[in-house]
Amino acid sequence: MINFSDIFKSSFLENVTSVSLLDMALALVLSFGLGLFIFLVYKKTYQGVMYSSSFGVTLVALSMITTVVILAVTSNVVLSLGMVGALSIVRFRTAIKEPLDIAFLFWSIAVGIVLAAGMIPLAVIGSVVIGVMLLLFVNRKSHANPYIVVLQCDGHDAETRAAQFLSANTQRCVVKSKSAQQGSVELNLEVRLKDDNTDFINTLAGLDGVHSAVLVSYNGDYMG
Repeated sequence: MINFSDIFKSSFLENVTSVSLLDMALALVLSFGLGLFIFLVYKKTYQGVMYSSSFGVTLVALSMITTVVILAVTSNVVLSLGMVGALSIVRFRTAIKEPLDIAFLFWSIAVGIVLAAGMIPLAVIGSVVIGVMLLLFVNRKSHANPYIVVLQCDGHDAETRAAQFLSANTQRCVVKSKSAQQGSVELNLEVRLKDDNTDFINTLAGLDGVHSAVLVSYNGDYMG
């Protein structure tokens, strides 16, 4: 029969001191700091349609949660085996709209794992290098982004004039699709701009035989 003293000799209470308070506090503070750094980089490099602040907070929480889990796993071998089985049944159904969001999720998880393993310099220096790389490359402006020109004109002569005008005012012009009806031709052309100036589309719409000209940019989420 279990008496009162046996309760305090249980293996459950023995695990209380398996991780020191100093280690826990240091790991959580560092994971919060690096998670906040990841959140700021995500905010600076976000290029989607609607910014989600909840996803940024998730990055901070994810780094701290991973740190707690790995601290528990590294302190008890038996617990690590049970943790693997428990986590294997977890399924995430949230759709990732931006491919870059996957990189930030893995970054947060990696920071939590590395910090809990005690590799503090690797976590800090690695995060700084990754953050600088993302800030340099993601925010880099490029005038060679593809655009689509949707063109409606009367016939062959108007089509030829419009194509020549686009070739002269853009860096590249390629016909992607063409739809012809009696007295009407619709063209979809891929163009790459020479600069940020889009006034050429106004001139194009005013050419003889051209009914309308629409310039469309696609960023992976929406047309506009």
